[in-house]
Amino acid sequence: MVNRKELHPESSPEAAFGARIRGSREARGWTQDDLADRMEYSSKHISAIETARRVPTLRFTRSIDVAFGLVGTVDSFEREWREMRSGSLLEGFPEYVDYEGRAVEIRLYEVGVIPGLLQTPEYAAALADSDVNRGLITPEQARERVTLVADRQAALVRKPPPLIFAALDESCVRRPVGGPDVMDTQLRRLAEFAGMSNSVLQVAPFDMGTRRPLTYPITVLTLPNRSLMAYAESALRGHLERESTFVLPMLAAYHQLQAEAPSQSDSVAMIDQLRKGIP
Repeated sequence: MVNRKELHPESSPEAAFGARIRGSREARGWTQDDLADRMEYSSKHISAIETARRVPTLRFTRSIDVAFGLVGTVDSFEREWREMRSGSLLEGFPEYVDYEGRAVEIRLYEVGVIPGLLQTPEYAAALADSDVNRGLITPEQARERVTLVADRQAALVRKPPPLIFAALDESCVRRPVGGPDVMDTQLRRLAEFAGMSNSVLQVAPFDMGTRRPLTYPITVLTLPNRSLMAYAESALRGHLERESTFVLPMLAAYHQLQAEAPSQSDSVAMIDQLRKGIP
């Protein structure tokens, strides 16, 4: 007889998620191999999700909804996945991520930290681990955050990909996160991002001073219908702004920032100097 691990759905949201998958699968008389044949995942991967040994990704969740015929329903696994994720994320952020995944243009300005769309797994893990050490989140929530970073980055390679304009305050590339090796890999990732056909990278140096029109992180999204949406965060929550009377001034300030900041080639040269240890 196959060793069947007992599930404890009450132990965590991930365990409840996995138990629901097993229950739905067995109600249809399917084995893990049967479900694997209907998805782009192995039976081993499905087993790891069912037993909460692996955190489900958005891609996996959408694939299992297709297999079970639950796409777009109130009982979809994607709906449960998003509710599960919102428990460890800033209020308002899960809603933003949904719009981000559909945007045709993304304009972001960040201060102090590399934005999630451009983070390497090691950099994302170092940030999440620091929150664990401060007691702000659990190790399980830290893994969820790192997984979400990877899920969000799928938008960079979708067909057609969005146009991404990234303006980073100099503090983003100078602030050490996770040690020299992590930072070197992260800076190399930024240079690679700058080489993509659908991206523009600029670093706003400290000496811009008051010529920098933005003083706080902000993201402006252009959706497929050409409507605009802005997103910003406080220490307590994230806020989506849809009113054009508020979004258009943010977009204008972003354009001013792009005009004042060094070019992409100069910004990449600065990053290369940092990697070589040149002040």
